Amino acid sequence: MTGTDGGGGADRGAGEPIGADLPLGQAHELFQRAYAGHEREFLEDLVAHGQHPLAFFLGCSDSRVIPEVLTHAVPGELFVVRNVANMLPPVERRIVSAGAALEYAVGYLHVRHLIVCGHDLCGGVRAALDGGVDIAAYPALGEWLDGLAPVVERTRSVPEEGGGRWRRTVEENVLQQLGNALGYPAVARALEAGEIELHGWVFDLGSGALRVYHSEAEGFVNAASLLEAG
Repeated sequence: MTGTDGGGGADRGAGEPIGADLPLGQAHELFQRAYAGHEREFLEDLVAHGQHPLAFFLGCSDSRVIPEVLTHAVPGELFVVRNVANMLPPVERRIVSAGAALEYAVGYLHVRHLIVCGHDLCGGVRAALDGGVDIAAYPALGEWLDGLAPVVERTRSVPEEGGGRWRRTVEENVLQQLGNALGYPAVARALEAGEIELHGWVFDLGSGALRVYHSEAEGFVNAASLLEAG
């Protein structure tokens, strides 16, 4: 994903991240000088014309998984929700924060893509595989991780050796959340009308590679191989 010429075209990805080892106030000042000052026209255009994101992106809160970095997106392209283990509770569960954002993105912003992105070595998934957390010490986290119970059960027969079950559970969780999304009437309507596409991704932290769910393969395949195949 890229902006138009002159829109969000500042050089990104080279050198240290903005704000490395700086207090937050200084980091923001550096952002103002290094980005906002050079992209003033682009930012003003976003204000004047409102937001029209291309995609709703549901990702994990893990600090190493930054949606705008891994998609090379600029402001205005992604409508992002991040939480522990990239979960979208079923509509009937009435944990409405992520669902409300999804409905707004699909029903009002008319995003064309719905992306659920998990990542290898997800700590939330690992905690669920290990039996959860101390509910007395971490009541909110414990209740949240209960949402992973279906995928933990589905991967019970997968061997643990080499991290195989952990990896598979991360992938199954992505598919579970896509399935949950279909339970939201706004998503179901948009899908039936051909107005939205659903995507399941898994990000490899170490290599930066992306695996995407491919229905014909009935599993996750390397995104680069799909691009090479045309």
